[in-house]
Amino acid sequence: MLTPVRGGVYLNTGLHTPRPPEMRPSNATWSTGETELIAATAAVQTLADALARLQDVSPTEQRLIQSIAIVLILVATRWAILLLLRRRVEDVKNRYVWGRTITYLIGFIAFFLIGRVWFQAFGSLATFFGLIGAGIAVALKDPLTNLAGLVFILWRRPFRIGDRIQIGDAAGDVIDIRLFQFTLLEIGNWVDADQSTGRLMHIPNGQVFQQPTANYTIGFPFIWNEIPVLVTFESDWQAAREILADIAKRVAAPFASSAEKEILEASRKYLIFFSTLQPAVYLNVKDSGVLLTIRYACEVRKRRGTSQAIWEEILNAFAARDDIDFAYPTTRFYENTREGKPGARAEPGH
Repeated sequence: MLTPVRGGVYLNTGLHTPRPPEMRPSNATWSTGETELIAATAAVQTLADALARLQDVSPTEQRLIQSIAIVLILVATRWAILLLLRRRVEDVKNRYVWGRTITYLIGFIAFFLIGRVWFQAFGSLATFFGLIGAGIAVALKDPLTNLAGLVFILWRRPFRIGDRIQIGDAAGDVIDIRLFQFTLLEIGNWVDADQSTGRLMHIPNGQVFQQPTANYTIGFPFIWNEIPVLVTFESDWQAAREILADIAKRVAAPFASSAEKEILEASRKYLIFFSTLQPAVYLNVKDSGVLLTIRYACEVRKRRGTSQAIWEEILNAFAARDDIDFAYPTTRFYENTREGKPGARAEPGH
């Protein structure tokens, strides 16, 4: 069968078209095969008509149709891949990272293919990317910086999703990394001991070039914590130091063992070393008394829990002693002639 397409051109469908009803005898019946043949012929005719209409549209409309087709195909591909990830990958963090990676990759492919469709008249990709780059450099300085920051984050990996970081004055857990910004679940601020405030902080990627970045977890996932304990001058500070050292060892010693293994692994990549990772108690003298400072290593997200456990032990231990008192800022009258050491007392009348 020859189907007219355009300008005297005919499309040979290669199908035998049965006679229409008006050309068949009145007593004729249609078979199942003839019915399917008629439906296939109609579909071919519809496709031929669509092709003919597509040839009649302007180049701009053709590019628009091609762009829509590219977007629909890529969106369907992304949906299918994400559906497969949800079914096959159980780990929430890995599923999230893979999902973001697929989204960025699909976006880049769409940008590339649609660019080829609309800018093929320029003759080469070099011209296309040159024009795009010049426009971005002039008009989109900040977004371009954020894109460069994303490349730096993905390449050098100063932090990853799940890490606890501080960048400038902002600190928190990284919960998302996007094209132009990353998101922190804020810690600190008005909340003590690096616990979450519940706020989300959105920080432009370009800040990695402008602000110092501290990572709590990468490399060596432990931090040093210190607990100052101030006792009066009249207290038995030697006994107090022994009590604090014993408490620190009971609470923090398990972290020291884990930290030794982690620091051995981290030393292969970073110049990290400590003379000792065991808890220690340091002595200093302040205006109000003798300062005993417990220093110990703990996991990043367990600083407040270990601090609470140590303070409970300290309060119970000091409550059982009648020769150790906590010191605090007070105003006190000191009479040297009565309270001073015998050899250091002033003579009456002087």
